[in-house]
Amino acid sequence: MAFNAILKFFLPKDRVFFNLFESVGDNVLKMAEKLNQLVYETDPEKRGVITKEIADLEHENDNFTHRIFTELGRNFITPFDREDIHYLATSLDDICDYIYSCAKKIAIYKVNPIESTFQKMSDLILKSCTEVQKAVLGLRDMKNLRRMTDAMVAINSIENQADDIFDLSIEALFENEPNAKEVIKKREIYQVMEIITDKCEDVANVIESIIIKYA
Repeated sequence: MAFNAILKFFLPKDRVFFNLFESVGDNVLKMAEKLNQLVYETDPEKRGVITKEIADLEHENDNFTHRIFTELGRNFITPFDREDIHYLATSLDDICDYIYSCAKKIAIYKVNPIESTFQKMSDLILKSCTEVQKAVLGLRDMKNLRRMTDAMVAINSIENQADDIFDLSIEALFENEPNAKEVIKKREIYQVMEIITDKCEDVANVIESIIIKYA
């Protein structure tokens, strides 16, 4: 208890890291929402607009991540381990990178995303990123550990569901898609979408580590 009291005394008073992580958490959720819009949008022109919005959000997230690393080099005292800050920032940035990669591949490959697999995977991505935001928001004071723990359990469950959908979709793709090029393109997009849920699980793992150390 005495150590925790001393630690809190030396924490940065402006809580800059929490502000930045909360901004990134909001950005992650916005990008997941945009991806979900993309795979339900039937108008190709509107899909192009959404893809551009996802790209803008990804660039904005790069700026947030850069600021986190800058503050990490500037501040001797940090809210939690420097390695955890770096890993959390990198893991959150990975989610954004892969969401952008998914949207970009849909556009470049000229794949029509209006199909059940894309939509099911995107629904799971949106759910997972919603839970990621909840877990990140809890870091500021770690008063509601139950809410954070529930979010991390949900993220792990969603990742397992995404694995199952991916496996079934690959099987169906090889059985039902006669066009080899379409098989290659869709399989690659399925893989990216599944990786997004993996990256959400990475975020949950590092937050769990932080809770164990400091809660």
